[in-house]
Amino acid sequence: MQDDLSALLSASLPSVSLSAAHWRALLPLCKVRKLARGSVLFTQGQATPALFGMLAGEIEIRFSTVDGDVSVIEHVPPGRLFGLSSFASGHPSTFDALATQATRVVAFGPAAYEYLMDEVPGFARALMGEFARRHHGALRMLEASRHRSAMERLSLALEQLARSGRMGEADAEGWRFVRTTQAELAATANLSRQTVNGLIGELAAQQKPRAAYGGLWVPAA
Repeated sequence: MQDDLSALLSASLPSVSLSAAHWRALLPLCKVRKLARGSVLFTQGQATPALFGMLAGEIEIRFSTVDGDVSVIEHVPPGRLFGLSSFASGHPSTFDALATQATRVVAFGPAAYEYLMDEVPGFARALMGEFARRHHGALRMLEASRHRSAMERLSLALEQLARSGRMGEADAEGWRFVRTTQAELAATANLSRQTVNGLIGELAAQQKPRAAYGGLWVPAA
């Protein structure tokens, strides 16, 4: 388990370093969960029991409305932490977390979280910095949904996905692949799927992002 957790923390909080003594104390406090495709990790309205980390697979973050509609907000890739706001506050989660494929997550429950916060130097500061950056991105998207054009909102959504670790390395021609779907882009940018499809077509005509199976190719900045 240590190798998996080390890779997770290196990806999500690269400034944090754990000593051998830290690992000996932390590992017994953590629990790895395996989820089959379609399994629900936690639901909207339920208090999140832990800070979760993605080890493998993918978790879909989505909202459900009272009339049964579902809006997909994000797909969490390996190397990401999620569920902090509900877990740390004790308030009910505002979203569902569902596995889109065979998935493994680690649960940092109360004891593990307390140990990391109190005993591992720099962990609390790095964690707050990571979630503050995500909060800032969410606020930018909220501002964009009210005051910016559809194209600007789509561009911000693509930036947000790139920051989330969904963008691969540049190929020989300088293009990078971003894993996403039209539904996810539409939900993130607060646009309809039809609008997103039209905007991607416009961008492709300008030699900017072009659609591909499972995502988009975008020119490296």
